[in-house]
Amino acid sequence: MKLALIGVGQAGGKVVDALVQYDRLTQTDFIVDALAVNTARADLMGLKHVPKSRQVLIGLSRVKGHGVGADNDLGAEVTAEDVGEVLSVVDDMAVHEVDAFLIVAGLGGGTGSGGAPVLAHELGHLYTEPVYGLGILPAKDEGGIYTLNAARSLQTFVREVDNLILFDNEAWRNSGESVESGYESINTEIARRLGVLFGAGETDGSGAIAESVVDASEIINTLGSGGISTIGYASVELDRPKRGLLSRLGGSAATEDDGDAMNRLTSLVRRAALGRLTLPCEIGGTERGLVVFAGPQDVLSRRGIERGRAWLEDETGTMEIRGGDYPVESNFVAAVVLLSGVYDVPRVKELQAVAIEAQRDMLAKRESSSTALDDLLADSGSDSLESLF
Repeated sequence: MKLALIGVGQAGGKVVDALVQYDRLTQTDFIVDALAVNTARADLMGLKHVPKSRQVLIGLSRVKGHGVGADNDLGAEVTAEDVGEVLSVVDDMAVHEVDAFLIVAGLGGGTGSGGAPVLAHELGHLYTEPVYGLGILPAKDEGGIYTLNAARSLQTFVREVDNLILFDNEAWRNSGESVESGYESINTEIARRLGVLFGAGETDGSGAIAESVVDASEIINTLGSGGISTIGYASVELDRPKRGLLSRLGGSAATEDDGDAMNRLTSLVRRAALGRLTLPCEIGGTERGLVVFAGPQDVLSRRGIERGRAWLEDETGTMEIRGGDYPVESNFVAAVVLLSGVYDVPRVKELQAVAIEAQRDMLAKRESSSTALDDLLADSGSDSLESLF
């Protein structure tokens, strides 16, 4: 599937940078173009793989290149004011080659959480291609303002995109990790999962033909239910000589029993779906799903693919489970599970509760502040009158 990537804010830019690096290293070629949008000049300077010509600094007249300071209202305002600059760069892309746009943003900061929904709204009006979102939820220890920003942005972003894939930092940050190393490993994990998912159907140069091709239409139909999605991943190293070793020794690999290959793929689907999802949730009640197997062509058992898909149908309770394989030269075999339209998500419910409580507190504080100001002015008025006599 061919994507145009747009990273908004610091986290969004770094994830897009990691995706571009993954695409180049694996030679998957699923990224048509990528750009990064930010209000902070320093954040753009830290990117290594998004070209300078595809880096857009917005809000210069308002914040002078210093960012919006976690103010997502200001982030939305400056994006709306300067959205024309972003769209002019998008116009330079080879959009005719693009199957979908993917807007990536951290939902806890100011630029990403405020600007990503604004940009999604504009792209949705201008282009017929689907506009998807990848939202990064902040960990709880990042601070209350980031949690509140995420709660507010989530409600807006999910309405403006055709589907919103979520990644929850709270479920992925390891204790004792530094912030820098923690987020670097998270970005690598995101790139791996999205790379296998969206790289399916693209060529890796080996010439291998999939038994059951997963093309762009399969992914688009899976994400077509809208709402929120999560992605699972599992892999296993194959117990066989490294590629090229047997040929140098004049031997050949033994043919693997189809039953072993089938059991391996079924096990991988279970681990991917029931293990560490990008957004932890109950998978029962999922509206649509997709499972992609990646690995050497000779270990991608057709029966294993079908059995894995059938197992996912039973677990999710939906018949709309698509699946296929993605042959690549590797000493690993992996499964990626995309679950679309999930709704039993504790973290999202928690964020919704935070937003409701914050709104109540804000109204209460405004009323209290207004009353206190009236009392202060009344007292000041009495003092002024007394001073005249």
